[in-house]
Parts: sequence; C-alpha cells; structure tokens
Amino acid sequence: VQLQASGGGLVQAGGSLRLSCAASGRTFSSYHMGWFRQAPGKEREFVAAISWNGGSTLYTDSVKGRFTISRDNVKNIMYLQMNTLKPEDTAVYYCAAKRDNGRSWRDRSEYNYWGQGTLVTVSS
Repeated sequence: VQLQASGGGLVQAGGSLRLSCAASGRTFSSYHMGWFRQAPGKEREFVAAISWNGGSTLYTDSVKGRFTISRDNVKNIMYLQMNTLKPEDTAVYYCAAKRDNGRSWRDRSEYNYWGQGTLVTVSS
C-alpha cells in the first residue's frame, strides 16, 4: 500500500489543522493505521493509531483530548484532527500502515508502510 500525507501548514497556538493520509490499493481496510511525528533533533514518536475497522483508537498522552484519529475505508483515507495546537506539536507528521500481528501500535518498527510526511508548524 502507498501512503500520501497532506494537510500540514503554519498555524497559531490554539488553532486547528486536519491531516489526511490517502492510501492506494484495495487492502487499506486490512491495515491498522498510525500517525507518528518527528520534531527537529528528536526521534520519531507515536501520536495516534486506529484499528483496521476504526473500532479502536490509541493516543499518546500529550495529545489526548486534543487530537482525534479517524478513517474512511470507502475513500481509503485516514485523518488526524488536531485542535488546541501547541508549539510543542511542531513536527513532521507521518502516516503509517501496520499489518495485524498482535504487536504494539506504539512501536514504529512494527509498521510496514510509511507516507512521506507533512510539516506542521505551530507558532506561539
């Protein structure tokens, strides 16, 4: 599966953005999906994940209550709605797809396919 992330940009603190991840191929609905981010000088970190059917979600603590992950298996698109953005949310955001193998959703090494990343910049 090929992934294309979009929707990044420059926003003031307290603002909102919605990221999209468009997937090619007819097997999108068989993958769990995740969002990761990488700030300058830091390692890529887990942000959120969603199960293949959208029935389960997982968030890192720092975004709980502010970010919402969702997916549309008809349109082959995953979203990350980001509200109340903070300067520390500034990073390149990546979407990724993971086969169902029962392993951790938080571990980036468990993901099989990655998009190219979209830059989110939050000004203070």
